[in-house]
Amino acid sequence: MDVTDQTFQADVLERSMTVPVVVDLWAPWCGPCRTLGPILEKVVAQTGGTVELAKVNVDENPRIAQQFQAQSIPAVYAVSGGKVVDGFIGALPEAQVAEFVRRLAPPPSEADQLAAAGDEASLRKALELEPDHPAAIESLARLLIGQGDGAGALALLQRVPETETGRTLAAQARLLEAGVDVTGTDRGDMEAKLDELLERVRDDDSARQEFVDLLEAMGADDPRTNEYRRALSARLF
Repeated sequence: MDVTDQTFQADVLERSMTVPVVVDLWAPWCGPCRTLGPILEKVVAQTGGTVELAKVNVDENPRIAQQFQAQSIPAVYAVSGGKVVDGFIGALPEAQVAEFVRRLAPPPSEADQLAAAGDEASLRKALELEPDHPAAIESLARLLIGQGDGAGALALLQRVPETETGRTLAAQARLLEAGVDVTGTDRGDMEAKLDELLERVRDDDSARQEFVDLLEAMGADDPRTNEYRRALSARLF
């Protein structure tokens, strides 16, 4: 995926809490970058999703290059758990790139395989083996929300560091506990609910939390989200 200064936090740092992310710093004018890029794409694709690739055009996204303190390109960094764990500079041969990626993608554990199955019994077995397995926790939390068990989902999500997906699931779970089913709420009802809560957010902590959870559940792609975030800021400040 192509990553920008604006999406780096979610697409690289937060994503790396679940799966290692290889960050490729490149530019269109860089000849070695054009050689290395297809090799990285091929090798990462061969991991079957156990490693992901984030491509960063440094001309358009200088802040990311500054964060890595990159002095030249191509520059490649491996990010896992929110931290840089490996890296190299320059266009390496495919065999060396493959070894670099291989170190990031150990064979899937039994818990990984159970989590990939996705059914509730497999997910619970995965968590017996690895109680803090991020993918199993998020998948089981999503199933529990679908079953109406918001409290169970929240308890699960507290086991792992917060991610963008985890925040959305936690918001949905809290709303469920408050008697709000986002999936069954149409556009008009949602806006009416937000307008009603907006009148109480200044002095009512529970109303403010529910308002924020509704925005989180709606997602950043919903055009109403930024509109209501601005309205919340105006009401509070």
